[in-house]
Amino acid sequence: MSYGTLLRWTMAQIGAMLPFVIVVQALLAASIIIGFGFIIPDIDTSSAQFLSTGAPTVLLMVIGLVMVPHGVAQARTTGAFTYLRTLPVPRPLLLLAELTIWLAVCLPSVAVAVLVAQLRYGFGYSFNWPVLLTASILIAVTAAAVGYAIAVMLPPLITQLVTQILVFFVMLFSPVTFPASQLPAWFQTVHDVLPFRPAADLLRAGLLADTYTTSWQDFLVILAWCALGVTVGIRALVRRD
Repeated sequence: MSYGTLLRWTMAQIGAMLPFVIVVQALLAASIIIGFGFIIPDIDTSSAQFLSTGAPTVLLMVIGLVMVPHGVAQARTTGAFTYLRTLPVPRPLLLLAELTIWLAVCLPSVAVAVLVAQLRYGFGYSFNWPVLLTASILIAVTAAAVGYAIAVMLPPLITQLVTQILVFFVMLFSPVTFPASQLPAWFQTVHDVLPFRPAADLLRAGLLADTYTTSWQDFLVILAWCALGVTVGIRALVRRD
């Protein structure tokens, strides 16, 4: 079985969810950008930009840390995950096909968030396309890889509980849609090694290049989490039960 065949098989499994994923992306983008804007009275341009440029990170994280684990947990429950591991194909290709499909699903969420923010607040962007494209791909793959790792390490029911906790943590307790300076100093330090704040700052530097700069430390943090997720996922696929 080739990589192309695996892609088609994986796409067929997710295919029925695609319209749902697109609708959820649009609604989530609108709810974050517009809904959070209602919470901030008389929101100024700077706050609107910070909120709007953090929204794509929330969307990518939700897809990677919620939808991917739920899909893998369901595959483990139905036996599809076990069946895939019996196929005569290098097992790392199974993870690669999964990440490829979810990457294609994730990336439109960035465009959705940018469009909704433009329609709502009307400010201009200053794109740094190399940073924006590289960061978007890296963050999408990282979120999906970490989500996949969670799903293969934990029982399906625990996986669903953990992913729900992660959603609230990303949206309410991570400096993604609000500045890190609003958190206690110790919590800011914690977020220096978690992927959420670095991911948001990288995307922000790609969307508002005239205001925010790129940090190589942020890239290294995301790369480390990506490597961890991929390593755990591959080990789960190649281990003998």
